[in-house]
Amino acid sequence: MKLIRNAQVYSPTSLGIKDVLIAANKIIAIEDDLSHMTNELTEVIDASGQILTPGFVDSLVHITGGGGEGGYATRTPEMHVDEAFIGGVTTVIGALGTDAETRSLENLLAKTYGLEEQGLSAYCYTGSYHFPMVSITESVKRDIMLIEKFIGVGEVAIADHRSSQMSVAEMARVASEARVGGMLAGKKGIVSIHVGDEPAKLSKLTRVVEQTDIPISQFYPTHINRNKALLEAGFDYAKQGGNLDFTTSTTEQIIEQGETPAAKALAMALAEGIDISQLTMSSDGNASLPTFDEHGQLIELEVGRVSSLHQSMVDAVLVHQVPLALALASITKSPANILSLMQKGQIKVGNDADVNLLDATTLAIKHVIAKGQSVTVIES
Repeated sequence: MKLIRNAQVYSPTSLGIKDVLIAANKIIAIEDDLSHMTNELTEVIDASGQILTPGFVDSLVHITGGGGEGGYATRTPEMHVDEAFIGGVTTVIGALGTDAETRSLENLLAKTYGLEEQGLSAYCYTGSYHFPMVSITESVKRDIMLIEKFIGVGEVAIADHRSSQMSVAEMARVASEARVGGMLAGKKGIVSIHVGDEPAKLSKLTRVVEQTDIPISQFYPTHINRNKALLEAGFDYAKQGGNLDFTTSTTEQIIEQGETPAAKALAMALAEGIDISQLTMSSDGNASLPTFDEHGQLIELEVGRVSSLHQSMVDAVLVHQVPLALALASITKSPANILSLMQKGQIKVGNDADVNLLDATTLAIKHVIAKGQSVTVIES
């Protein structure tokens, strides 16, 4: 057992100073004083002056690498498990990207199981950017139903010159298959949507919702902060009940070209009155971060970092004055709830013991516990 004492607990809402008791891989008690639970088998961690939070949930990571838009030499590397732990991420959802030809779902699934063996909680999406959807079984519906780690489809590209230019009917069919597969398997069957910077923005999703019985919550669009017009369209979409995800990995050049940093976008969305339950941030870790010219030609490419998720949360609090509980919710409770990962994202009795200890002043990560095991300690 592990007993974490005297921590300022954010569940992600503030619970005050508490002791938190972990047994095996679960949180089994949260009380003012659990000192009577100590014995020779209990590891006691003094967290005085530190903030205890849920482990971070990163809803989009290219765990097997991505990229390739500039040729074979621009393929990005796989994510190493330490890249997640160093950034306080204890749950990742892996996805393919532009390249579903030399990057396979079989490799994605194997990497997901491998990360799980290394102590990370890992899930993944079937499908990819393109339609028809790639799958391991004969359909994405069967993938979600029959393969434990597949929790949805994605990331499916829209409003992007790299997409398959899907019709509304095709998008509706993919969403329907994902939804039914999820219902039959007790999963959300979410459809993760890559939104590019073309003028169509989110219109394809709203048309599916208008023309079918598929609820807006079935879609989980990301990269909403990539330009001002898309961000404003995203706010309107959220006011119709939709969820929004902001990408934390970026470059100075991409920001100069119009992207709003994720932390600022989160603050703006909250100022618009959008509920935090609809707002998340994800790293897009190990994806390529391409910059294209006006003719669609690649001019620069960098690699996304999982650690940017934590940094954006810090920036939201320290730079943009987002309350800590709300900034934390965007990378813990909100993505866990949207994805129906109900044992994740909250400090709650019975939940998985995924815990971060942060410096109370700087919010630097001091200690990471994943599934009840201490995986790394970051020295100040």
